[in-house]
Amino acid sequence: MLTIDVSFVTSEDELHGLLKREFDFPYFYGRNWDAFWDAVTGLVRIPDQVRFVGWVSLLEHVPSGGESLRRQLDGYRDQYRPDLLVEYV
Repeated sequence: MLTIDVSFVTSEDELHGLLKREFDFPYFYGRNWDAFWDAVTGLVRIPDQVRFVGWVSLLEHVPSGGESLRRQLDGYRDQYRPDLLVEYV
């Protein structure tokens, strides 16, 4: 299981930087939601289990980023990885 602490994130740019590091996205990752989709669907393999801790804090500081991340991962799971387990705690 990959655990990602998002409790300290205060901007969407910080969120993308954290996702780039934790998911080992390539150096050319564009730090936007289209680039995130491209990365998870064709450039890297997301672990079977991912846990985001500090989720409430993320939603307080970066609500659109948190919702976009959840939407992206839900879509990824629905289309490509029905076995993917993502927790938001």
